[in-house]
Amino acid sequence: MSEQSESTYAIPAESIAVEHEVKRSRFIALVERIQDRQQALAAIEQIKIRYPDARHHCWAYVAGPPEGATSIAFNDDGEPQGTAGKPILNVVQHHKVGEVLVVVVRYFGGVKLGAGGLVRAYSGVTQAALEKLPTILKVPCITATVSCQYSFEPILKSLLPEYQGTIIDCQYTDHVEMAIQLPLENKQLMTAAITNKSKGQAKIT
Repeated sequence: MSEQSESTYAIPAESIAVEHEVKRSRFIALVERIQDRQQALAAIEQIKIRYPDARHHCWAYVAGPPEGATSIAFNDDGEPQGTAGKPILNVVQHHKVGEVLVVVVRYFGGVKLGAGGLVRAYSGVTQAALEKLPTILKVPCITATVSCQYSFEPILKSLLPEYQGTIIDCQYTDHVEMAIQLPLENKQLMTAAITNKSKGQAKIT
């Protein structure tokens, strides 16, 4: 069996944008759901196309669960080092949201904010965006392969709904080999039920 995370976590339910103005500079925080680094970088490029005349496009993302992320990155995009990307990431990690990208677009208003002012501005608009962000809980799932005799297939199929399992693939040779997916929290109960119903004849890998 292959497992993802051991607990549920919040992910963005939709994309949103929140705007703040600080000393005539406009800061627009855009939040999107991403699942990996490739998706994040592609989304950043699309945002740059949407806001081509902005002075900066600073960003941070967390791919995967907030605890044990598969990829984390941030970028200051020309702002003084440590004043934009890292503050954005700090707020994201504090909110414990996974699969999330935050890009803060800045239109310079002619007044320099200083390092402290930039950190507060980027953190503040990110905080406002994440407080507004609708989220849903992602339930980690496992995949497993069940090998059984043809006679057990109807029983196996009848067990799946009880444990929120779904069939991903099914191969028929001299036996049935079924790939299933189900919530991680139901793994042990489903395994016990299959073993019990098949009297140990069904093999789960």
